[in-house]
Amino acid sequence: MSSIKIVVDDLSGPQIAGFLGEHVQEMRSITPPESVHALDLDGLRKPEVTFWSVMDGDTLVGCGAIKRLDAGHAEVKSMRTTPRRKRSGIASLLLEHIITEAKRMGFTRLSLETGADEFFLPARKLYEKLGFDYCEPFADYQPDPNSVFMTQAL
Repeated sequence: MSSIKIVVDDLSGPQIAGFLGEHVQEMRSITPPESVHALDLDGLRKPEVTFWSVMDGDTLVGCGAIKRLDAGHAEVKSMRTTPRRKRSGIASLLLEHIITEAKRMGFTRLSLETGADEFFLPARKLYEKLGFDYCEPFADYQPDPNSVFMTQAL
């Protein structure tokens, strides 16, 4: 893990565009269209979003973001690890970074939406391990049998 770097990404490079395209395509293949909440590049380029890429040398191996909901509350978005590096600690390292950065930015709550399907079980277990608890829908989300909502006070 010593060659791993987490960097703020302006989302201008072709490598991250392809990586996020695969993410959105995968989410659409697993989840009904009305329940897909993954942001595309335009959604991630908004001023209220801070986006990080995880690099292993010159290779993109993961990404994640936070979206400011209000002065004290942010949402985790676009958590993804490249399939060949899943279960290697990349997601834990990134989520710990996101939590630290959210605190540094002055947020007092961090929430997220993830899938309820079995495919998302490893993600839910990671979120639980790093202190997230299950909660009701937040922000503009509505109850959805395909979604799980989690939050933690920072």
